[in-house]
Amino acid sequence: MKAGRNMTDDTGNGFYHVSVMLKECINYLNIVPDGIYVDGTMGGAGHSYEIVQRLSDKGRLIAIDQDKDAIEAGKIRLRKYADRIKIVKNNYSHMKEIVKAEGYYGVDGILLDLGVSSYQLDTPERGFTYRDETAPLDMRMDAQKTVTARDIVNEYTEDELKRVIKNYGEDRFYAGIARQIVLAREKKPLATAGDLIAAVKKAYPAKELRKQGHPAKKTFQAIRIELNNELKILEDNLRDMVKLLNDKGRICVITFHSLEDRIVKNIFRECENPCTCPPDFPICICGKKPLGKIVSRKPISPKEEELYNNPRAQSAKLRVFERIK
Repeated sequence: MKAGRNMTDDTGNGFYHVSVMLKECINYLNIVPDGIYVDGTMGGAGHSYEIVQRLSDKGRLIAIDQDKDAIEAGKIRLRKYADRIKIVKNNYSHMKEIVKAEGYYGVDGILLDLGVSSYQLDTPERGFTYRDETAPLDMRMDAQKTVTARDIVNEYTEDELKRVIKNYGEDRFYAGIARQIVLAREKKPLATAGDLIAAVKKAYPAKELRKQGHPAKKTFQAIRIELNNELKILEDNLRDMVKLLNDKGRICVITFHSLEDRIVKNIFRECENPCTCPPDFPICICGKKPLGKIVSRKPISPKEEELYNNPRAQSAKLRVFERIK
């Protein structure tokens, strides 16, 4: 989950939030005033605001988000810097084309703050939350798309539901949850968060329900990831984003669960050491060259003070890669 404490600002819609590891991201980006930067997940524009105010008149920020509410909020919050920013409603998977359309073939820094924003999570009608049982089963990051979480819950086969909940939720009760969802929808379609929660709870042993943490958290995460194709988009595009960087340019990626972090870690390692030759070969013959270096061997975590002020940052991890041509 993209962390952040909601509060009202001059955007008027509550999209503003405290961006996770803001100082760390800005420091690791090594912002050059005349550089070209991309915020691939603008959200509440917290990171974008800090980046763009460090740019000169020659600098440029391209801010991307697929959520129309984020786009509108970003336009208002960043209006002071309208001459050096381009806001684009799209998915970051199209970053290369978006950058090229702006007349650039390389950028000096990229930021990805993955997951769901606090605004999305705390707005029940967006359907991401399991805290409000009346919320609809929606979960679309791009609300203009037609397929929703309700479609997945009511139309996927039992085997498909097992796959989703096992792979993306990593819930050991995945088989029982899938069975209970199918049984529940035979009586009536699941339409609200409460309907899905009730099915999940039936799959949990009583002693597990007494433990801390919401039993439906992992199932909601799994369905959201499946619906928005989050992991595949990350895996399919992260290498190209590294290649989009200019010499000494950096990419900072914030993840909020182990599946995302594993993808980022493995791709950064591959970009640093792409050689596929057998270990006993005396010289490299595959011809694959490193794209750069990992800046921090271990993921960077939020500091104690940030966690105290913003508990949702608890699971956040930041990884940084620097391009070397």
